Amino acid sequence: MTMGKIIFYEDRNFQGRSHECNSDCADLHSYFNRCNSLRVESGCFMVYERPNYMGNQYFVRRGEYPDNQRMIGINDCIRSCRMIPMHRGNFRMRIYERENFGGQMHEMMDDCDSIQERYRMSDCQSCNVMDGHWLMYEQPHFRGRQMYMRPGEYRSFKDMGMGMGGMGGMRFMSMRRIMDNMSM
Repeated sequence: MTMGKIIFYEDRNFQGRSHECNSDCADLHSYFNRCNSLRVESGCFMVYERPNYMGNQYFVRRGEYPDNQRMIGINDCIRSCRMIPMHRGNFRMRIYERENFGGQMHEMMDDCDSIQERYRMSDCQSCNVMDGHWLMYEQPHFRGRQMYMRPGEYRSFKDMGMGMGGMGGMRFMSMRRIMDNMSM
């Protein structure tokens, strides 16, 4: 399995104090006060605005981000990060119209740029990720706020929203598989 490596910098253009991370980190605040640029040397990560993987989250993959505000839309308060393991094999997820796996259900094995267009579904309130790691997006065509989903059962996005800092009641309208060759 390839390991990930991300380096956070206090100032733009990779200046100021830095901190290197190779795994999940629930609280980055002790390593730096602010983060205005970052470099992903290998792997993919989710970075979060609050400690313990809470608040708005952003997907970053191998590359350079000399200005976080301009490039990924996050201000200088990255407080936690999670490494996303690369999945080899099939991707499978069931999405449900209502909480607790109720209402319409559709099984997905590939990216979906609009659940409304593809499935005539106006809402997605729960899901079961059987295989692979996925990014869920608030708007169609992979836009808006995003959430990282790893294998497991997610009975209510509303309940998950409680710890996410203003994301309660968030709807997901598109989703894509996290793969090492995905384009953004």
